[in-house]
Amino acid sequence: MKSITVFCGSSFGSDEIYKEQATLLGQTLAKQNIQLVYGGAATGLMGTVANGALNAGGKVIGVLPHFLQSKEIAHKQLTELILVETMHERKTKMHELCDGVIVLPGGYGTLEELFEMITWAQLGLHKKPIAVLNINGFYEDLIKLIQTMVDKGFLKQINRDMLLISNDIDELLNMMRNYEAPTVGKWISKKEI
Repeated sequence: MKSITVFCGSSFGSDEIYKEQATLLGQTLAKQNIQLVYGGAATGLMGTVANGALNAGGKVIGVLPHFLQSKEIAHKQLTELILVETMHERKTKMHELCDGVIVLPGGYGTLEELFEMITWAQLGLHKKPIAVLNINGFYEDLIKLIQTMVDKGFLKQINRDMLLISNDIDELLNMMRNYEAPTVGKWISKKEI
């Protein structure tokens, strides 16, 4: 993998471990010569993961809509900052620039980005690994909800398994390197092949 997009909160959260792990992720990507693509802000976990990569000598590309330039405070030390018009353009550009996605803790925006990326994968629009760094069990309730979707017949297990989950950065990166997208689509059952 040459480039990974990271989606995460523009806040720090209530536990120092989120900031620590965001820094470590940035550092790890830099040390493994993996370019970081992220939302372009200097605030919260977004700024933290970028600083982790930059301080370890990594390359960091930020993608930020013009209207958020002052609200999220654009990071000034990035390798490159790409300004776009809309949130959708932001996600599309971040997707285009990466070989895979890692999601850290965040709020509504982070969840929306996660689910759009995994939905695109489910629909066969890309074959990139989508991974969740489950720091300190942050995503446990969401993982249970996703399993409920499977149990209640709204999501196939093969599509559930597309979402890679670990609380360990190195393990998650290895899972991403070894990921193979399913050959079965959302609407095609194995019986129909």
